[in-house]
Amino acid sequence: MGGARDVGWVAAGLILAAGACYCFYKLTRGRRRGGRRLRLRPSRSAEDLTSGSYDDTLNAEQVQKLLYLLESTEDPIIIERALVTLGNNAAFSANQIVIRELGGIPIVGSKINNPNQSIKEKALNALNNLSVNVENQVKIKVYVSQVCEDVISGPLNSAVQLAGLRLLTNMTVTNAHQDMLSSYITDLFHVLVTGNGSTKVQVLKLLLNLSENPAMTDQLLDAQVDSSFLSLLDGHVPKEILLRALTLLQNITDCLSEERRLATQTTFPAGSLFSLLYGKECAQKMKALVHHHDADVKEKV
Repeated sequence: MGGARDVGWVAAGLILAAGACYCFYKLTRGRRRGGRRLRLRPSRSAEDLTSGSYDDTLNAEQVQKLLYLLESTEDPIIIERALVTLGNNAAFSANQIVIRELGGIPIVGSKINNPNQSIKEKALNALNNLSVNVENQVKIKVYVSQVCEDVISGPLNSAVQLAGLRLLTNMTVTNAHQDMLSSYITDLFHVLVTGNGSTKVQVLKLLLNLSENPAMTDQLLDAQVDSSFLSLLDGHVPKEILLRALTLLQNITDCLSEERRLATQTTFPAGSLFSLLYGKECAQKMKALVHHHDADVKEKV
């Protein structure tokens, strides 16, 4: 009996996942011989659950059911599908509030500890969409340190690393939580110089957020940065990387006045971003970029 009950529960969970994920339940009242029951619109196919293509959003009751499912099941397939659905629904501002008010952020956040890398990625993606809401960031900030550690220590250029970088970028759009990344800046520069093109772009987006805040200028300039960072200023570097690298330097120099630069130049150690930024090699690369073929690059230089 116990085995049959377990099988039945798994089947029920799959039906609930299929019904909650990617479809808009239409709850209707219908009579059935002395009783009233809620009848659900037929669920979509299993393929739809992972396709991310849907037109409807979930209402509060459906979100609550989905959160319960996410909390109660250990089936990795159901967990992943539920996270995808919650993440896609969290792209809508109304659902960002609903998920928070139903206690969904800690439930989603707990899944970034999952050893399954696909589940981890989907949880980070869901948190990323939820983090667009400023009030949600207050609850999400408790995961910032762990996400930083995962980004730095995880597989380079992996989907999990990129998902973590996107979340950190959203969390640093305002100055409110930027100081939480202070101790990770050197490591972020390491990911920048060693990562592929997609990783470079995402790290630069994050560093650009930090560079716009004068309170983060010293932490950025003090970071130990490999000299290969200057290779981002080579003329053959893709425009989407080159322009962001130039903007990063521009933001930092804008925040650091000439008077302050001269007064503090001895406080930054050798090998720091400061020593690279105001070194001869950087100056030579900037002069060479004056003749770059792209007008946007020339203007930025």
